[in-house]
Amino acid sequence: MKKVIVLGAGYAGLKTVVELQKKLRGQVEITLVDENPYHYEATDLHEVASGNLPASKITFPITDVLNPEMTTLVLDHVEKVDQDKKIVELRDHKPLSYDYCVFALGFVSETFGIKGAEENSLPMTNVKESEAIHNHIITQMKDYQETKNPNDLKLIICGAGFTGIELAGALADARPRYAKLAGVTPDQIKIHIIDASKRLLPMFNEKLADYGINLLKKLEIEITTEARIQEIQPDTVLYQGAGDSEGDPLHKVEANTIIWTTGVSGSPVVAESGLQARRGRVMDTEHLTAPDHDDMYMVGDVAAVMPPNGKRPYPTTAQIALSMANYVAKDIAARVKGIARPAAYVYKSLGTVASVGNTRAFGEASGHSFKGYPASVLKKMIMNKSLMELGGFKELFAKGRFDLYH
Repeated sequence: MKKVIVLGAGYAGLKTVVELQKKLRGQVEITLVDENPYHYEATDLHEVASGNLPASKITFPITDVLNPEMTTLVLDHVEKVDQDKKIVELRDHKPLSYDYCVFALGFVSETFGIKGAEENSLPMTNVKESEAIHNHIITQMKDYQETKNPNDLKLIICGAGFTGIELAGALADARPRYAKLAGVTPDQIKIHIIDASKRLLPMFNEKLADYGINLLKKLEIEITTEARIQEIQPDTVLYQGAGDSEGDPLHKVEANTIIWTTGVSGSPVVAESGLQARRGRVMDTEHLTAPDHDDMYMVGDVAAVMPPNGKRPYPTTAQIALSMANYVAKDIAARVKGIARPAAYVYKSLGTVASVGNTRAFGEASGHSFKGYPASVLKKMIMNKSLMELGGFKELFAKGRFDLYH
């Protein structure tokens, strides 16, 4: 019987397992490896970081969707994959051998070597880090009652990409709660986004991007663009402005909460395994396998897939991760059954929607633009769709976003 190892229980990894269990019942042995006993909806981490949702709302036990007759869950840290020996080396368990390996270990925060970024800012790449952000904010708000330090009331987000924008909106929604803890009015809670780009939200057309930026401004969120961050100190962000020359004094923005959302890279296990990659992402073959290793599938945040005539790989999203997983399951099933493999992988995006708080959003879907409350409803329905794909009706009804009325 063929052995399939799936590394990572995020969108791509867990969806691959779910589909393989349907397609190859009794024909393969599946081992799923993850550090946590739960799957989490990474697209909702900002809600946990802000405190608008508890971690329990965006997680569910992995075992809820596993068929124990086919799939074994191993809770451990992956050290490396030996592609020649076809084994996976783990920290606390014996090496696992495989016929096919699905590498879906997700992402880590990328600091780009900026001084102090790792030590003095808070990343947001998993549930524990998101909870740490929320706990840190609460501590600062409570401290303000004693210290009266205005920096306790200031929140800086380094990075105005998709994640940073959604986090800013969630923090804005949480202002009244923060203010109550600090004993101040909500308008005294200051939120500031700093980014190196001149034009924000490039994944949207200019009109939609402007709409999103204006949403942030209406929420009194300060935005500084063309700001190249040079250093993060314990309570200060130092950056070089657009018109600055080398040697000019750096600009300073102070806050006792500095959150890092400037970018991510694929799992460092990619490099440990000797795979050729850029920022932890391997350029996939047409069957989503690693070059020179047709039994190693690279999916999700560790994979790079180029669009037709494109200059850059598709951005890593939950949508493309689920799409990759569906394809990989079909490809493995065909190989196990000894039938023709499916045609080359093709990604068809259904659109992108960004939230700016609970009832505000904007984006594109099925060729149409959506704004405001309707876009917010659409965003939650998209999230529910992915939850349904992974966890079925049980997880949808338990964890789904049906808070459409406020």
